[in-house]
Amino acid sequence: MSSLTTPSLSPAARLRGLKPDWLADPKVWRTEVLAGLVVALALIPEAISFSVIAGVDPALGLFASFTMAVTIAVVGGRRAMISAATGAVALVIAPLNREHGLGHLVAAVILAGLFQVVLGALGVAKLMRFIPRSVMVGFVNSLAVLIFMAQVPEMRDVPWAVYPLIAGGLALMVLFPRITTAVPAPLVSIVILTAITVGAAIAVPTVGDKGALPSALPAPGLPDVPFTLDTLTTIAPYAFAMALVGLMESLMTAKLVDDITDTPSNKTRESVGQGIANIVTGFFGGMGGCAMIGQTMINVKVSGARTRLSTFLAGAFLMVLCVAFGPIVSDIPMAALVAVMVMVSFATFDWHSVAPGTLRRMPAGEIAVMVITVVCVVATHNLAIGVVVGSVTAMVVFARRVARFADVTSVTGPDGATVVHRVTGELFFASSNDLVGRFDYANDPDHVVIDLSAAHIWDASSVAALDAIGAKYARRGKTVEITGLNDPSARLHGRLTGELAAEH
Repeated sequence: MSSLTTPSLSPAARLRGLKPDWLADPKVWRTEVLAGLVVALALIPEAISFSVIAGVDPALGLFASFTMAVTIAVVGGRRAMISAATGAVALVIAPLNREHGLGHLVAAVILAGLFQVVLGALGVAKLMRFIPRSVMVGFVNSLAVLIFMAQVPEMRDVPWAVYPLIAGGLALMVLFPRITTAVPAPLVSIVILTAITVGAAIAVPTVGDKGALPSALPAPGLPDVPFTLDTLTTIAPYAFAMALVGLMESLMTAKLVDDITDTPSNKTRESVGQGIANIVTGFFGGMGGCAMIGQTMINVKVSGARTRLSTFLAGAFLMVLCVAFGPIVSDIPMAALVAVMVMVSFATFDWHSVAPGTLRRMPAGEIAVMVITVVCVVATHNLAIGVVVGSVTAMVVFARRVARFADVTSVTGPDGATVVHRVTGELFFASSNDLVGRFDYANDPDHVVIDLSAAHIWDASSVAALDAIGAKYARRGKTVEITGLNDPSARLHGRLTGELAAEH
């Protein structure tokens, strides 16, 4: 008799199995390193721009991008996702900096990180399951619109040479992958356009025009604020708003990357990780941040990165480029980075969702939710507001749709002494309120049976409605018998019946 056995692995083989992908496979390593470099180049003008929005020195935005990316690469729950200084966070904390100064802003970043750690530990990530697909599609499309709109100012009132440079950058990113994918096309585009503008001395806006790059690494320290209750009450509202906005953008981005890469992520770890990254960033004097959707798309969708190495290197390369190669980086034309972000915008937009064939097949409510999400995000420039409004709209649409499925059919017994009302559908606040008016209280016989075997009771409103029906019959001297309750409905009905106001 023979048997099949699994050969035991040698210690060396087991050690190789523990290596991360980027270390075990040189091709993956190359992809991750080059992706990190492309993202770092794209982060510089974005971080500087967000610093301007927040009203702080550009160095603080760059420091935040460095510490956020490096920290989240270690503690985050979604591989290859980029976290850095973002516009959403800048908008939230700008009033605090304007009214109370930089010290309060930094303290708010640290407190926001603590809020995120607590919210993550409490399981806030589980709320992601309540965001419907139509909202997610609206989120993605509005993101693409915002990325494109952010590039428009870079194409206004600029030298004519900017336009052919942008066109050339787009052409390079479309055509170069047909030659090879070994080097990310955005990196090739940035290098070639920089060489052209510097070599030909073409006067166009550059990264250096956005602001001075830092010449040294950030140093840790405590925020320059009095540690009093008054300070806490001042920064707490801003910190909590920043925590919520940062978590929502980060979790939505993580879900998007899950779909693109067809791999899962740990949303709870990501929530806590965002908090830890903001705490670290605050102690290094940064302006705070969250997941950066545009740069994440560059990393994952355009450059093909899939591991934590690209995230770590994006932050590391950012500081190296600023500190060691500041003069060279300052010469990169903004046109090259605009071309990269325009390409990201087109790649991010879900074109299938607006195809005529798709729109003809989609329910009107789903289309309305997607459009409302996009409009809210574009109008407010806040992805979190759009997601909340879109989700609430989706819930209303769903409630109205489900409420229509509740129906009552009536059959009178042969002797005329009993009537059976068969209720079908889902009974909750939207459907049960109409249920009371579906019975003929005056003309029904003395014995009324309400058969709920094809229905389900979801909430107290439904129990109150059934009590109201029973009370209306009782006032006319008629008895009501409720039958067919499934176990969950029976438990809820048994616990609440008679305890709620039954008069309608």
